[in-house]
Amino acid sequence: MTRRNRELQARIEQLEQELGRGGRQPETVSPEALTGCRLLEARAAAQQGNRPQTGLLAYLRHAQWRHILSVPFIYLVAVPLGLLDLSISLYQLVCFPLYRIARVRRKDFFLYDRGSLAYLNVLEKFHCQYCAYATGLLAYAREVVGRTEQYWCPIKHAGPADATPPVHAHVCRFIAFGDADAYRRQLEPLRKELVEDNKVNNG
Repeated sequence: MTRRNRELQARIEQLEQELGRGGRQPETVSPEALTGCRLLEARAAAQQGNRPQTGLLAYLRHAQWRHILSVPFIYLVAVPLGLLDLSISLYQLVCFPLYRIARVRRKDFFLYDRGSLAYLNVLEKFHCQYCAYATGLLAYAREVVGRTEQYWCPIKHAGPADATPPVHAHVCRFIAFGDADAYRRQLEPLRKELVEDNKVNNG
C-alpha cells in the first residue's frame, strides 16, 4: 500500500471516529464546545426530551394505511437478518482464526440508545431498536466481508472510482486492477495487516 493510501485510510478512520462521537454527544457538554448544527441539535434535543409521548392507542388510531400495510414486510426481513447474523458470526468464529485475521468486535456496530427516549411510545421504541439492529448488523457484516476480501482478493475494480459501487474502508489498501506483480508482492503483507488490531479499521 502506498504512503498516500495509508494517509487516506488514516483520515477515513479519523472521520468515522469523529462521526461516532458526534452522533453520541452527551447533553452535559457545554455550549462553548459545540458549534453550528451540533449546537442546534443539542438545544433541540434538550427541548424535545421532555415532550410527552404519543399514546399507543392514539398512535395506532392515526397510523396511515400504507404504513400498516408495510409492517408485515418490514418485520419479515427479521428472518433473513437473523440468519445473516448467525452465519456471519459463525463464519468469522471458525475461519478468522484459521486465516489469523483479527476478529471483528460485534458490539462496536450495535447501538440501542434511542430506546431511552421518553417521547417515544413502546411501539416507536421497538421500531427504532429493530432499525438499529438491522443497520448495525449490515455494517458488522460488511466489515467481516471487507477483511475477508482483503485476505483473499485485495484488488481494486477497473474503471473510475465514481463508476464502482460503494465499498468498505479496506479498499484503500487494495492493489491496482491488472497489476500482477504488485498482487504477488503485496498479497502476504496485506494479509499480515489483518492480524494486528491497530491496523484494522474498527478492529
